[in-house]
Amino acid sequence: MGRKNIVRYLNPWMFQRDKKQQRFAQLRQRDGDKCWRCYRPMRFDLPRGHDHAPTIEHKLARSRGGTAALDNLVLCHRYCNRLMGDNTPEVKERMRLRSEGGTGSAADRAAITG
Repeated sequence: MGRKNIVRYLNPWMFQRDKKQQRFAQLRQRDGDKCWRCYRPMRFDLPRGHDHAPTIEHKLARSRGGTAALDNLVLCHRYCNRLMGDNTPEVKERMRLRSEGGTGSAADRAAITG
């Protein structure tokens, strides 16, 4: 049994923490340092419980059948993540455009409203 497998078996929390840190790094590299909902910069030095600390938001909530695949994940402030709840992706996009101040393109708004 390799060292990684032993660590995963004996200390699964450490393995999960490392995996979460890798996800944060991948999402940060893909999306940058701005919140997906409010477009404000995120601070990665804040403690986990802080309202402006970064969290991982699922575009399609896990309770609605969403997965943990990277294309379904975005970085969000903790406060913004709470506001999104488990809404559908369409509602989340509307909330996002509303928080943007309605500056989204007309094509984006038309695609969302149908």
